[in-house]
Amino acid sequence: MNSDTKDTPTTRDDIVSWLRDRNIDEVECLVPDMTGMMRGKIIPREDFIRNMDSGLRLPETILLQAVTGDPAEEGGIQAETDQDIRTIPDARTIRIVPWYEEPVAQVICDTTFNDGTPVDFAPRSVLKRVLGLYADRGLKPIVAPELEYYLIEKSLNPDLPLSSPIGISGRRESGRQAYGIEAANEFDPVIEEIYAYCEESRIEIGTMAHEAGPAQIEMNFLHGDPMELADQVFLFKRTVRKAALKHDMYATFMAMPHENEPGSAMHVHQSIVRADDGTNIFVDADGKDMPTLFHYISGLQRHVPSAMPLFCPNVNSFRRIRLESDAPINVHWGLDNRTCGLRVPDSSPQARRVENRVPGVDSNPYLAFAATLACGLLGLEEKIDPEPVVAIDAHTLPFGLPLHHHEALEMLGASEPLRRILGSRFVDAFIEVKQLEWQLYNRVISRWEREYLLLNV
Repeated sequence: MNSDTKDTPTTRDDIVSWLRDRNIDEVECLVPDMTGMMRGKIIPREDFIRNMDSGLRLPETILLQAVTGDPAEEGGIQAETDQDIRTIPDARTIRIVPWYEEPVAQVICDTTFNDGTPVDFAPRSVLKRVLGLYADRGLKPIVAPELEYYLIEKSLNPDLPLSSPIGISGRRESGRQAYGIEAANEFDPVIEEIYAYCEESRIEIGTMAHEAGPAQIEMNFLHGDPMELADQVFLFKRTVRKAALKHDMYATFMAMPHENEPGSAMHVHQSIVRADDGTNIFVDADGKDMPTLFHYISGLQRHVPSAMPLFCPNVNSFRRIRLESDAPINVHWGLDNRTCGLRVPDSSPQARRVENRVPGVDSNPYLAFAATLACGLLGLEEKIDPEPVVAIDAHTLPFGLPLHHHEALEMLGASEPLRRILGSRFVDAFIEVKQLEWQLYNRVISRWEREYLLLNV
């Protein structure tokens, strides 16, 4: 085990010693934006140490950029002041960047305004807000995400369909090889690189499996604190992409990279424990399911459709939510029923949990965790029983999720309960960014339009 996995800094002095003991010359200060992309600065070690307390200055627009890098248009949240914000390193998140030849560190930063108050529309602040509401009730959420992604052949022309990479056999994968051991072995070199990078940078991966698509991989995280897991997922995506590049291929976390193959999800297992003794509120002392479990499920059923943009945030995301897909199309719940949007897995009473199967892997982990926990918290407040459990294929039941990006954004904007839990300014800021992305996307003429409209209409 790498020593960095044990000697985790927790204070300012710990960070200074940690950096100097390892002869680290540069520090990457990372801030997650609305899309889940990394923004920030790379600075020399001693400059970083001098600025740790006051924080580096960055324009607040870094949090409000579209995935293209374009800033949200004038007249929105950022136009109120267009001020600088400060990035304050979270000591617990400092890690080695494992792919550089010279020692480099990375640290995730919180953001504050100049008066020290948190930036309320920053994704990390939103998750902290939701966790604080649970803490006020004496509760602590536990999550365990499962991430699916594709390895793909390098592609320099975005107009061409993607191809699966060549494995160690020298051939491309064909067919659907869900849970195939030899299919997974085809990519052992890059998978081993991913595990090595993760161990060096304290990203705790549990099991791995080959999913249904060609060169589609699922990796599961160990359960734990939502902020810690969001940080790990945030870093994991970059880590996987870097490992793939080292082996001359790409890794993609697009929800639907291939036209006729399964999409990629980020299923989120969640349970709630009492902060004082760690007992699961979903079961009683005898291990029987409590009303709180069903209230939590009801909250997800009632509010996940309105929170859909936080689970499926991109125009590509909605290509995954379709009848012919394994992805859920509604928020029915079932006991160990993977066709439902909400699943209660078979488990021991102590591990009783709910799996939200709606989020795509392209979602921002801070916002996806915040949203699913917000929906569950609303259920605990409302104390309403869920719809009856579903024991059939939920895909045979009516569609219960928004069908497209515009509908989803409208539902989020109109949800007063979610505005109250997540913060109204955040909701407005998120919608601004996503509406800008839609406008930019809508300017692009697709291959389908050229194929079927050019000479036929």
